[in-house]
Amino acid sequence: MIKPDGVQRNLIGKIISRLEDKGLKLVAIKFLRLTKEQAAEHYREHAGKEFYERLISLITSAPVVAMVWEGKNAVFIVRKLMGATDPAQADAGSIRGLYGMSMGRNIIHGADSVDSARREISIYFRPEELVSYEKTLETWIYEEK
Repeated sequence: MIKPDGVQRNLIGKIISRLEDKGLKLVAIKFLRLTKEQAAEHYREHAGKEFYERLISLITSAPVVAMVWEGKNAVFIVRKLMGATDPAQADAGSIRGLYGMSMGRNIIHGADSVDSARREISIYFRPEELVSYEKTLETWIYEEK
C-alpha cells in the first residue's frame, strides 16, 4: 500500500515502476480513502500500543493506493524493495531509503507474511477484484524448475 505521504508526494508511479521493474505482477489496485474501521482492522495487531492512534490518524488522513502483487516470494521481495521500517536504517536503494525521512512518514506498507497479506487483501478487495492472468514476460524472469 502506498500510504498517504507517498500519495501526497507524487510517488505512486515511481513506486509502482520499482515493483514492476523487479518482475512482480500487479493483480489489483485501488485508490481509496480508508475508513476508521478499515484502518483499525489493518493495524489491529498494534491496538493498544502507544503509536496506534498516530497510525490510524495518518492512514486515514488522505488517500492511499491499495495493491496486490504476485510473484515468487512476493512478500519477501516487496519487503526488501521497501526497506527497513525506519527510513534512516533502510538500504539506500530501497523505496524507504530513497524517499522516506522518518518512521511516521515512511511512504509504503507491505504485509510481513503471506497470512498477513491474505488478511489485508480481504480488507480492501473482494475476490472477484483480483485479476488472474499470465504474462509472457514471466519466462524471462523465472527459471523453470
